[in-house]
Amino acid sequence: MNAYLRVTGYYPKADVCFIADSNGRFPDLWEFTSYLTEKGIKIIAVSMDNFNDGDLPRIEENNEQIILRACGQGTPIRNGRIIEVNGKRYQP
Repeated sequence: MNAYLRVTGYYPKADVCFIADSNGRFPDLWEFTSYLTEKGIKIIAVSMDNFNDGDLPRIEENNEQIILRACGQGTPIRNGRIIEVNGKRYQP
C-alpha cells in the first residue's frame, strides 16, 4: 500500500505557495520533500496518511504525477493548525 502524502510549500523566487499531493509516486515522505527542496521550495507543512483533508478530497492512486491542489501568491496562511492556500484548507 502506498502512503498518501500532502505537502504545503513556498517558492521564494516567485513568491508563490502551493498544496500538492502524491499518492504513489513517492514511497516515503522524505523522498517527496527532498524532490521539492532540490527545486528551491521551502517546506511549510507535511502530512502522511492520517490528516484532516479539509476541503481537498484525496486523489486516486497515481504513480507518475504530483497533483497540485491549490496555489497562490505569497506564503500560506496558518490559522492555528489549519493551513490555507487560495481558499483551500486542510489540517496537517
